Amino acid sequence: MSYLIAAYAFILIIVFSYIARITLKCRRLVEETKTMDEGQKPISLINDKKVRLGMVWTSFILIGVALYMALVWSPDARGEPASYRIIYFHVASAIMSYVGFFITFVGSILFLSKGDLRYDRWAKVGADLGVHFCFLMIVSGMIWGKNRWGAWWLWEPRLTTAMILFITYIGYLILRHVIEIPMTRARYAGVYGIIAFIDVPIVHYAIKIWGSIMHPVVTGGGPKQGLAPEMMLTLRFSLLAFLVTFAVMYMLRLHVENLEAALARSKAGEEE
Repeated sequence: MSYLIAAYAFILIIVFSYIARITLKCRRLVEETKTMDEGQKPISLINDKKVRLGMVWTSFILIGVALYMALVWSPDARGEPASYRIIYFHVASAIMSYVGFFITFVGSILFLSKGDLRYDRWAKVGADLGVHFCFLMIVSGMIWGKNRWGAWWLWEPRLTTAMILFITYIGYLILRHVIEIPMTRARYAGVYGIIAFIDVPIVHYAIKIWGSIMHPVVTGGGPKQGLAPEMMLTLRFSLLAFLVTFAVMYMLRLHVENLEAALARSKAGEEE
């Protein structure tokens, strides 16, 4: 049970601290842009404090319900320790990392084809969130694996490819950090973001490609695979809660990027 509590506590701390940090930053930037001309500042409902609070509370409530379903309402898995319940948020974290990296993939293609830095910001935020959720996926998987396998890490196909995916997108974020010229940075990051996405389907289908006696297939077919109806409902609700939370985090983070870009343009205009 201690492994289970540790995994869920870790996930919640990372997610909620990210939301709190980006919400506070968004509030500060909204205040800073109030002195700008209306034509320069980004127009968004997120500028409204009540809208931001509504988004955040919706996310908190859905995650709270998913947590209750995962820890209390969902039945035990036959032949599995209590730590098996980590699977609900573990799978949801994995799917959200795929979503983030897919946004980076699409944003990179759009930037390279249109040359609009707006799409580069889409890609940047997608990678940032993708890395966060990929990290949660790996750590929650390690905590579950320690209890089930007796080891924090095993070099099995999905774990290994997931770690490669995480390191690849850390490299993407580092690349963005070291190149200062916006258009040059966006072009290099665009190419990188497209190539890096190759590893996402490899991670997802790693078990089918190479096989694994360690990593379970919780939603596969067959008489010995799959979840009970209550467990499947809990998994689906967890995915919904995480998807809404991801959307909240993404919209807040992207709005911060747009506000910072607007402030930079305004500052550059004043210097000229």
